[in-house]
Amino acid sequence: MIACRSRAELALIHHSCQLVGELLGELAARVKPGVSTLELDEYAERWIRRAGAMPAFKDYRGYPATLCTSLNNEIVHGIPSKSVLLKEGDILSIDVGVNRKGYFGDAATTVPVGAISSDLQRLLDVTRESLRRAIEQARVGNRVSDISVAIQKCVESNGFSVVRDFVGHGIGSALHEDPQVPNFGRPGTGARLLEGMVLAIEPMVNAGGPEVKILADEWTAVTADGGCSAHFEHTVAVTANGPWVLSRFERQAA
Repeated sequence: MIACRSRAELALIHHSCQLVGELLGELAARVKPGVSTLELDEYAERWIRRAGAMPAFKDYRGYPATLCTSLNNEIVHGIPSKSVLLKEGDILSIDVGVNRKGYFGDAATTVPVGAISSDLQRLLDVTRESLRRAIEQARVGNRVSDISVAIQKCVESNGFSVVRDFVGHGIGSALHEDPQVPNFGRPGTGARLLEGMVLAIEPMVNAGGPEVKILADEWTAVTADGGCSAHFEHTVAVTANGPWVLSRFERQAA
C-alpha cells in the first residue's frame, strides 16, 4: 500500500532528511586520502545519536554499520572497514539513513577522493544530472515510470548503464515502503503520483555494463565487469507545488 503523508508527517520526515543532508556534507568534508571508511562510520553514528536520532541502517536486516560506504567498483552496501583506506583518485559513495521520532530520512552522494580522472568526474556528473531530471518528474499526476525513464534516458544517452538489481523506494514511517522506484522503465507505467507521496529516488550508474555481483560478505554489491559506479539519492515529497527535495541541505555535497 502506498502512503500519502499529512503535513505533520511531512514535517517529521523533513526533519530526519535534513539531518541526513547535513551529515552527508560533514562526511564529504572528511573524505581524504588515508582516512578509513570505519572512521567515517564511527563519526556518523556519534553525530546521529547526538542529534537525537537513530541510525536507520544499523542492524536493519542484519546490516552491521551506520553507513554504506561503496568504493570505486562497489555499487551499494559496502561495509565500512578499518582496513579500507581511501586513496587519491578514488570515488566513494556514502549512503546514510536516520530514524527520528519514528520517521525516516535517506540520501546518498558520491564523493571524489582528492583529484579524480575526467572519466570519473563525468560519471559523477551524469549520475547527479540523472537524479536532477528524475526529481523534476516527481509531480502530481505523473507516474513512477516518468521518474524511471528520466534516469534511464539521461544515463544511457551518455554511454553509461543503470543498475537494475537495486531500486529506489517509498519512505516515511518505514525505511522501505511502496512503491519501488526503478532506474529504468517504460513510459506510462507504474503507480500514479499523488500529493503526499514520499520517494527515495536513487540512480546507481555504472561506467560499464549493468551486471552486478554480491561479495562473500553477502552485502557488498560490485560491478560484474570491474568498472566504477556512482550513486546519488534524495528523498522527495510529491506536493501540489511540485517536487520538494526533503534531504537537500545547504552544505550538502550534492
